[in-house]
Amino acid sequence: MRIGYVRVSTVEQNEARQLEGLEKYDIEKWFKEKVSGKDMNRPELQAMLDFARDGDTIYVHDFSRLARSVSDLLRITEILQSKGIHLVSNKENIDTSTPTGKLMLTMIAAINEFERTNLLERQREGIAIAKREGKYKGRKAIFIPDEVFNPLYEKYMRHEMTKTKLAEELSISRNTLEKKLKKIIKT
Repeated sequence: MRIGYVRVSTVEQNEARQLEGLEKYDIEKWFKEKVSGKDMNRPELQAMLDFARDGDTIYVHDFSRLARSVSDLLRITEILQSKGIHLVSNKENIDTSTPTGKLMLTMIAAINEFERTNLLERQREGIAIAKREGKYKGRKAIFIPDEVFNPLYEKYMRHEMTKTKLAEELSISRNTLEKKLKKIIKT
């Protein structure tokens, strides 16, 4: 079976470029998600790895869509190889069913990880300079009106709702919720 995997990092991003690039492969089954590729904890990635069988081929637009680190990409390819599944990258024009393809995969993954590390370092340096100059104040705090927060918080305090559910109901991340709860405890 020909399987396609498409990933963008945020809801605002569009996967049209990837879909268009993979059209020529006549994909039979798609796995699409809008989530960061920083680790392998992605629902559609896991579903695809569970779904794929011996003899299948997984197509990606480029390897950075599949993984952002060399170790994750190599782990994914090891899983695929152990199950007899081939991996083809459209952009890099690599097929891991060949020895050259396996070598190129490792080299490209290392370059992708290097690029990501450099990008993060430049970002940190830029933020440090902006902070020194008083131009960077950090991300704006998320405002949740008391009339929305208080009834849900009371349910949480009565153990009628988990933290995860509370965060979901407030449309915020667990980390943001933790920060808000710490502020409440301090006051």
